[in-house]
Amino acid sequence: MRRPHLTLLALLLTFSLRAVAGTQVGDWLLYKLEGRDYVTLDNVSDFYGLTGVQKTGNNDFLIRAGSRSLRGAVNSVEFFINNLKFNLSYPVVEHDGHLCMSRMDLTKVVEPVMRPGKIKNAEKINTIILDAGHGGHDNGAWSPFGWEKQFALDVVFRAQKLFKEAGFKVVLTRSSDDFISLHERTEIANRYENAIFIAVHFNSGGAGTGLETYTLAPRGVPSMMADGPRISDLELCAGNAHDAENIALATATHAALVVKSKLFDRGIKRARFVVIRDINIPGVLIEGGFLSNSFDAKVIATAEYRQQMAASIVNAVNNYRRATAPKGTEVAQTTPRVHTAPAPGTESDAPAETTPEPTPEPTVKTSSSN
Repeated sequence: MRRPHLTLLALLLTFSLRAVAGTQVGDWLLYKLEGRDYVTLDNVSDFYGLTGVQKTGNNDFLIRAGSRSLRGAVNSVEFFINNLKFNLSYPVVEHDGHLCMSRMDLTKVVEPVMRPGKIKNAEKINTIILDAGHGGHDNGAWSPFGWEKQFALDVVFRAQKLFKEAGFKVVLTRSSDDFISLHERTEIANRYENAIFIAVHFNSGGAGTGLETYTLAPRGVPSMMADGPRISDLELCAGNAHDAENIALATATHAALVVKSKLFDRGIKRARFVVIRDINIPGVLIEGGFLSNSFDAKVIATAEYRQQMAASIVNAVNNYRRATAPKGTEVAQTTPRVHTAPAPGTESDAPAETTPEPTPEPTVKTSSSN
């Protein structure tokens, strides 16, 4: 029963010992490192019409042009695109005098974020599936102010109201304190087309604090919630059909959340949670703060924060649809209201966060995607 694991480990060991000289594929210089293709950041910079790579510290680097930028550090998975934090699948490395990123991260993260308008038909959304985490006997995380299942459902109710005001069809996987299995949640989501799935959760554990947004890990990429590579990483999941939409939606969602929040930005991450793994539509899972952290818990307990989360989710969908729309396509936008208190008469208009326009298509040629 252990033989598949030994085979995988043997392959990984073999790959880790191999690093070949760069090869030219079209206009890309590729390196094979640890069994993966890597591209130089100089290539990436040229492709997106940015300036050359600038070293800003011992390991830090910056690539920019106007408001668009890429920055990070050698041997780190933390990577910022237009100042929004992402967690790459593999660290940026230095090889042969070049800073390099994995081709997987280029095609599955950087490209959909930098050029969301290239994703076909992603903007055609009319249905929102809202998934309030936990429920019934499954309480989720706890704080002195309440259970995760209560806060998640409250955010979903608030978002439902705002989405309906904006003209969307809204489906809830649960609308009461009932236990709904993960399989049932994905079954509900898979009944709809031209839809997106947004799961709302709150975190717990250790000294953790802040917001994070999860999207499905691409095939062959380890989950950031696992302790290492697994055979299951090589399986093609239903949700992988929408890898590009997933990361674009996660980008819009996380940007909308962090721009208004006082909580720490933990970035966009990838995992294989069942509810984003087994759905046939684009989806994300939001962790809106740590109930185990005293500061986060107090913030989460306020109606103002939960209404802000709901408004940010609506803004995210608007921004996602606009960013992914082909050039020249008009996408109707709405500005959700942020309630500053749960009582009537406390509503105020909040400006919608913006997503940068898709960048012009570079003239250089790209290599084939993974």
